[in-house]
Amino acid sequence: MNTEKILELTREYVKHELAEAEGGHDWFHIERVYRNTLKIAQTESVDTLVVCLAALLHDIADPKFHDGDESIGPKKANDFMQELKIPQSVREHVVYIIRHMSFKNSLEAQDIEETLELQVVRDADRLDAIGAIGIARAFNFGGHKGRALYNPDIPPRLALTKEEYKKSNGPTINHFYEKLLLIKDLMHTKTGKYLADRRHQFMLDFLDSFYREWDETADTTPS
Repeated sequence: MNTEKILELTREYVKHELAEAEGGHDWFHIERVYRNTLKIAQTESVDTLVVCLAALLHDIADPKFHDGDESIGPKKANDFMQELKIPQSVREHVVYIIRHMSFKNSLEAQDIEETLELQVVRDADRLDAIGAIGIARAFNFGGHKGRALYNPDIPPRLALTKEEYKKSNGPTINHFYEKLLLIKDLMHTKTGKYLADRRHQFMLDFLDSFYREWDETADTTPS
């Protein structure tokens, strides 16, 4: 089976699996990460099939929606690739990427091989977590979980461990300081870093406007 057919079948599978997914982790998220991956891969020497499959399959079973179980996604991805008779070396690399690309995994010491393919897909995924789309996704997920937009009495929790991050349920604005604003300095590739700079600045501008409007509203008194 040629690469084009493999990717076509993978897209169909992922679309079906994520048909009822939360808006920030749905097929459109996958499609954006896939496109980011292709853009970054243009300037990197990577195995194209590996990065494309990893981008398409990386959120097939996000642990956030499976009681924190991090084994389901890699297993589903591997089972699917086995059905397509993908070579074992490719399957293992794709599963490796899926297991190690999450932001939360960067919060604990890891002794892993940072393959270029892992870095490319990780950068592509992190780009979708920042900027205008990242802001929209953050508030969409916060609403999905019933979290407050902002509460000045609940400060962000900095330097979280992986387990603390997984259990965090603070206001969505706190998420900027606990994750989103940290991403720019965690990018690996030249293209990823370039694209992240612009999106990072957009988030800073958004926060400036948010706090200004919040304070204006707080200072308003009836005449």
